[in-house]
Amino acid sequence: MTRQPGLPQPTGPWTAAAGGGRERKLPPGREPALGAPAMPPALVWEDVVRRALAEDLGQAGDITSDAVLPDGQHARAELVARAAGVVAGLPAFAAAFEMVDRRCVVRLRAKDGDAVAEGDVLAVVEGPARSVLAAERVALNVLQRLSGTATLTRAFALAVAGTGARITCTRKTTPGLRALEKYAVRCGGGSSHRYGLGDAVLIKDNHVALAGSPAEAVRRVRASVGHMVAVSLEVTTLDQLREALALPIDVVLLDNMDVGTLREAVALIDGRIVSEASGGITLATARAVAETGVGFLSVGALTHSAPALDLALDVVG
Repeated sequence: MTRQPGLPQPTGPWTAAAGGGRERKLPPGREPALGAPAMPPALVWEDVVRRALAEDLGQAGDITSDAVLPDGQHARAELVARAAGVVAGLPAFAAAFEMVDRRCVVRLRAKDGDAVAEGDVLAVVEGPARSVLAAERVALNVLQRLSGTATLTRAFALAVAGTGARITCTRKTTPGLRALEKYAVRCGGGSSHRYGLGDAVLIKDNHVALAGSPAEAVRRVRASVGHMVAVSLEVTTLDQLREALALPIDVVLLDNMDVGTLREAVALIDGRIVSEASGGITLATARAVAETGVGFLSVGALTHSAPALDLALDVVG
């Protein structure tokens, strides 16, 4: 059994139903799915898949399959996990085949958010052989990327389990894939820091520099945004934090603080506002950061550096 490096390994006999509903033992640290969130509406993401297919097929289509495979040949293929992880993006995977050829049929044997083991069959694809192979790469690219994000998120969630802290992603997403990548984070048990620039106010160091002071930046924000908009302020030192706590903000972002400083910061905040740690948090450091008592850990790596989950589409008939 191949195991992905760097994942925390808590004890416990985890099992998960996969591969058509059969029960199989998972490696330690692969707990049952937390329950997948609702997939964003197809209107939000289907154009991403369609453009990826158009990019791959170009103007001439799949000249290899067209030459090798006779028109009308049928293919049956299985989507197989070659490594353990958390799956995300199965509806987009299925949509790729259906966009290429409506005669393609995809039968899912797993659902987004499932913890899967090496060797699990996650779906069966049937249809015209040329069409199945034409859609294969794009379908896998999307699914592998999203599943990699979900898998890394689950690893971080396990690393901080029991501390009360939550893992959240950032805006460091792949252009065009934000809706899907943030969905994958939720499939892994994380949440979203903010979806985009219009969701919430985050006053960063550059805003402060241009406004002249944190107080002036906050004053301008409060005079501009509605009462339903949360206001957060980024700080990097305890002195900046003390100044921030005197301002009408909802969240303080504790950026690039070491564990000792974070612990002092949490004590100063004393539950008055939401606290979030950010900056270079890794699987190796996440637990220590969470144990300071901070409310959230924002991890850009969930979307900008997650390794793709090893999945394959194998023709079986």
